[in-house]
Amino acid sequence: MNDHIYQRVLDIARHIASTKATVRAAAEKFGVSKSTVHKDVTERLEAVHAGLYAEVQEVLQYNKDVRHLRGGDATRRKYKG
Repeated sequence: MNDHIYQRVLDIARHIASTKATVRAAAEKFGVSKSTVHKDVTERLEAVHAGLYAEVQEVLQYNKDVRHLRGGDATRRKYKG
């Protein structure tokens, strides 16, 4: 793995773990695609840092569990105003 990819994987993972950010939010912050973030934190991170991988997976699972609520909030805000 290239050094810049290795560093990006760690940076993105630390950001997600510390801020509980979604894949979409992390992609926007780091200027990469959602696909890149997802590949970084689900495939590459496990080989790089197993402990951080476990933390990030918990955040991703939580975000997945509540995504239907976020979607409802976005729709409510859209039609409210």
